[in-house]
Amino acid sequence: MHSTIAAPAVTGRRNYRWRVVDIVVASVIGVASGVIFWAWGLAWTPLSGILAFAPGLSGLLAGGWLFAGVLGGIVIRKPGAALYTEIIAAVVSMLVGTQWGFSTLIWGIIEGLGAELVLAAFFYANWRLWVALLAGAGAGVAVGILDTTFTDYAALDFGFKAVYFVSAVISGVVIAGLLSWLAARGLARSGALSRFASGRTATPRA
Repeated sequence: MHSTIAAPAVTGRRNYRWRVVDIVVASVIGVASGVIFWAWGLAWTPLSGILAFAPGLSGLLAGGWLFAGVLGGIVIRKPGAALYTEIIAAVVSMLVGTQWGFSTLIWGIIEGLGAELVLAAFFYANWRLWVALLAGAGAGVAVGILDTTFTDYAALDFGFKAVYFVSAVISGVVIAGLLSWLAARGLARSGALSRFASGRTATPRA
């Protein structure tokens, strides 16, 4: 008589293939974020004027254009999600009408990559708060480099650029990182993300 030992179930393999629902939800996030990007662009001039008392502090506003990638990344949890949602948001903002024109798309691509590379560094497997904060910081680093190198800010002194860069990173951490993570948790608890891993782990450890 032969004894039979059941083979252990194969676990731990992640499916990184995009489903139709992934594309649809990421697109919805991107479009909604693009409208917010556009509105944030309208508010940028008066808000930056308020912050003008400290040269470079306007970098604190940068996060308003960075959250789409982080939010899309932590909701979809698949390679390319952060980049995709940030690009969609940039395109929508550009088509609705923004003072920065086509450069909005270029910025969106680089900002999305800033968040995407951080998520990739953790193999799209760690979705705790501190990873979201790092992804927001990555997007902040991207926009800080772009704005202080390829805009009118490039001609300003080092002090301005340093303050702007640091402010942009802080904004990325708080607005794109923290607020996106909280938004994803809220959507998960509401049941809106029931078809996603992010919706089935609504209360992970930070």
